Parts: sequence; structure tokens; C-alpha cells
Amino acid sequence: MEIRKKVGQVTPEERDEIQALFERKNGLTELAKILTTDNGELYEKLVKDLGVTGTKFQQWWDEKAKKYGWESHPKGSWEINFQTGEITLVVN
Repeated sequence: MEIRKKVGQVTPEERDEIQALFERKNGLTELAKILTTDNGELYEKLVKDLGVTGTKFQQWWDEKAKKYGWESHPKGSWEINFQTGEITLVVN
């Protein structure tokens, strides 16, 4: 059974930061599905960029969780509503 609980709120600026990272990460992931190692230099750049973006994405969540003291759970993850900036803890 899935449990959802509002645990926080971020500012519009913070929301915009994570939304840009989210969209970039998704775009790079989709590109990775069609590029092959045959593309050499472009593929290497993609892999590097995906790693950097993934790290920035995780750092954002870690920093905001610490800043705001969001509740967490070992089997949970946070989600953001990009319309409202509301943070929800989802436990499966």
C-alpha cells in the first residue's frame, strides 16, 4: 500500500532549479536510448553530462531535505509538484 504525505514546500526559485534539472535529466536519458557507442565523442559527452546532471539533481534533494528538515523513510522517496512547489513523501 502506498502512503503519501506532504512534508514540505520549496520557493518558486528552488522549484525552477529542480524542474530544469529534471527536464535535462529526462532529455539526456531519452537521448541515451537512441545514441550508441558508435557515435564516439558525442556518446562520451552524453554519458558525462548525464552523470553531472544526475549528481546535481541528487544534491538538490539532499540540500533541500537538510535545509527544511523533511521527514523521510527508508522505503520512501520525495516528489515535487511543479505547479505548487509542494514536496510529498511517498512510501511504498
